[in-house]
Order: sequence, then C-alpha cells, then structure tokens
Amino acid sequence: MSKKQAFQFLDLPRRMPQRIPLELRTHGDWNELYGKFGLGDAQHQAGRCLDCGNPYCSWKCPVHNAIPQWLQLVQENRLDEAADLCHSTNPLPEVCGRVCPQDRLCEGSCTLEEFGAVTIGAVEKYIVDTALDKGWRPDLRGVEKTGKRVAIIGAGPAGLSCADRLARAGIDAVVFDRYEQIGGLLHFGIPNFKLDKSVIARRRDVLEDMGVEFKLGVEVGKDVQLAELLDEFDAVFLGTGAYRYTDGGLPGQELPNVLPALPFLVQNGRIVGGNDPWGRAIAGWEDKLALPDLHGKRVVVLGGGDTGMDCVRSAIRLGAASVTCTYRRDEANMPGSAREVANAREEGVRFLFNRQPLSIEADANGNMIGVQVVETKLGKADERGRQNAIAIEASESLLEADVVIIAFGFSPSVPQWLSDAGVQGSPNGRIATTADGSDGRLPYQTTNPKLFAGGDCVRGADLVVTAVAEGRDAAASIVAALAVTQ
Repeated sequence: MSKKQAFQFLDLPRRMPQRIPLELRTHGDWNELYGKFGLGDAQHQAGRCLDCGNPYCSWKCPVHNAIPQWLQLVQENRLDEAADLCHSTNPLPEVCGRVCPQDRLCEGSCTLEEFGAVTIGAVEKYIVDTALDKGWRPDLRGVEKTGKRVAIIGAGPAGLSCADRLARAGIDAVVFDRYEQIGGLLHFGIPNFKLDKSVIARRRDVLEDMGVEFKLGVEVGKDVQLAELLDEFDAVFLGTGAYRYTDGGLPGQELPNVLPALPFLVQNGRIVGGNDPWGRAIAGWEDKLALPDLHGKRVVVLGGGDTGMDCVRSAIRLGAASVTCTYRRDEANMPGSAREVANAREEGVRFLFNRQPLSIEADANGNMIGVQVVETKLGKADERGRQNAIAIEASESLLEADVVIIAFGFSPSVPQWLSDAGVQGSPNGRIATTADGSDGRLPYQTTNPKLFAGGDCVRGADLVVTAVAEGRDAAASIVAALAVTQ
C-alpha cells in the first residue's frame, strides 16, 4: 500500500464517509460512530489546512469563499463568526456545502489533494447547520431601509442569492415563482438524498426573517404581467433558470416510458416532498409528467452529466431492478462529478462508456423495448478541446430497457413576455447582459435598464454555485443603479 493509499484509508471515516460501502454505511454501529460530522471532525479537517500563502481553494471557488479563514475560526470553535464569514461571500453556504462538486472546485485545488483534500464542503455545511440550529441569523440591525423595492422572478439559487444581498442593502425584495415551493431545481430537481428539502425550508425562514417576501404559484406572463412589475418596482431581477429540454432527436423518443430527465426529477422531488405530484406542468412536457412505477424495472439513463447521476441514483431508490448509464465518450471525459459517479457505482449503477444512442426501439405492439446504441471511439478535439465521439461501423446493439430517461442537458429560452419588454436574447436562448460594464451598462444589466439577469438564464445550464455568485453580483449592480436614481 502506498503512502497516499494508507493515509486515505486511515482518514476515510472523517474525510469522506459517503464513500464507505453501503452495507457498512447503513449499519447502526457505523452510523453511531461516523454517521454525523461533528465538531471534532470539523476541527480535525480544519487542522489539516496548510493555510497556503496563495489559497488555491478560494480562487477555484466561484464565490471565492474565505476558506482558510473560516477553517481557522472552526479550529477556535468560533462558529458564529465562521457563519458570518461564510455568508459574507455566499448567500447559500449550507446548500453549496451539500451540492457543489468540490472535487472539481475547492477540494480539487487543495494543496493536500494528492493525499486527501481537506473536506471543505463538509466543514462548510457543518458550520452553517450548527450555527442556524443554535439560532444564528444575519445581523441586519445596522441596515437602513432605502424605500426601494425590487421584484425577483425565479426563486432558484440566483434569485434567492439576489434577494439576500438586496435585503442586506435595505432594499425590499419580493420573489415571484411559478412553483409552490422556493428553491427551483434545488427543491424539485436535486434529489432528497443530496439536498434534504428541510434545508431549503430553513433558508426560506432565514430570508423571510430578513424581510424577503415570497409570492409562490405565481407565473409571470400569465398570473402577473411584466409590465405591472416594471410599474410597481424600481428594478426587476430575472433568475428564470434553464428549463428547455435538449432534444437529442432520437427516433422513438415519443414512446411511453421514455422520460426527459427534468420532469422525472421534478415529479420525484414533489412526491418525496409530499407536494401535489401534478402541480404546474413544464411547458411542452405536460404529457410526460406521470411518473411510472420503477419497481423491478430495467432503467437506462442516457447522458453522463450531474443530472444523469441524479437520475440513476433516484431510479435505484425508486426500486429499479437494474440501472444503466450510457455515455458516448470515455469515463475520463464524462462531465459528471467523479464523486457522484463513484457514489452511483457503489449503489449498483452500471456504466457503459463509448456508447452513443441511435434510437428508442419498440416491439410490434408499440411497446418500448430498449435503446439501439453504437460503440464509439474518440477522435480529434473540437474547438472547446473535447474529443469527438466517432461511431464504430457495424458495432450496433440493443440495450434492453423498460424505462429510458434522457438526460442530455437543458438550456434557457427567452419567453415572449421578456422579448416584448425589449430584452435581447442570443440565438442559444440566453438572456443578453453585460459582463464588465464596457458598453455603459452595469454588470448583469439587460438591454432594458430596469431589468437585470443572472444564473442559468444568462450562462446556460451550470452549477448551483455559479448561479449563487451571479445572483449576488447582480444584486450589487442593482444596488448601484438604485443609488444613482435616489
């Protein structure tokens, strides 16, 4: 056993308890000893930080958390101060601590990564959970009300982040969302085993205590018009996300039991959360909202991103007899988090790499029987540096399945009500904003000066933490714009 392997083995319970085999993880004694990440664990991890002169972990973090500094506060058991510091850069730290792909971000840049990175995400989660449980809340006693009001469209991570920062600046924030709970895909898209919905509910309590108002089950363009919001509020922030399904154009994808990933995850989230499983339909997929019974079924998931990993792990928990994930490139080029792939493997998911789907096949009675795939090899790199997947001639085969879930990704789209307000979009459906103010506009300001936007509707489908960062930074632009108009 190498030095690195020995260190990782000895430190495994504290470092990455989720990587322990399932049969041990679910054993009562194991849970009692290692199931909870406590102060001793947090201080142990904080003590491993080398406090680098150039903290790579902070630079790699999209919100640039002051990681070494709050690790030091944990060592000194100054958790309230650590919670303050966490929130100074990240309005949703307990969420990011749970769902960020730390292996690709802060932990992947840790100087100790070769020997086992400091478990930054677990410590971040511990800090905020513990502080909130003990009654910590943001201190707004010194905040002076400005009399300004801002409407936020979308209660996802970008919208919630923006609302937090506006409240801290003395601006009243009113958040509109078409769904019945806050969080957007944090609530409905990310499975409960990764992000318990009580975490979102608690964050709602925190935001409401800060003065943020939520108007849920209200769809802009239908229940309320954008023109009304522009008349009533001093500015509007758009955090509408990316919900447009990436259509692979597969023959047979209209067959029964062929499901797009997002409606599958949304419906699963609603059912797990005890909400009405029908709720509001996702435009264009009203006929795909019934969640089939997966017990004893063979499930195939097409796509290798984090959404695909959420689908395969959800299918396991829904009782599928077998779950297979196919991806057209090799494992090294898979876009999903390596940690999520490892978790899925531990839970029994089978991976087939270098397989490209060609069609969804049906029997003579029109019942779906599986996916026709072709083996691939990697060719030359494209303009983004990714190698193209090239089909290998005469290598087709049928991958039998009872249920197929298509997880090719999602993209934003500019709704008509937004175009009518003079907001320009790009051909790929993203809302056009300015990044650096070079054209005279503030960062995240659209072509309508009262409208700002950030998150997936601007970037395309991306990480939760990048949406948090853009909602935070867009709020700073809104504050600057409203200060000028006072």
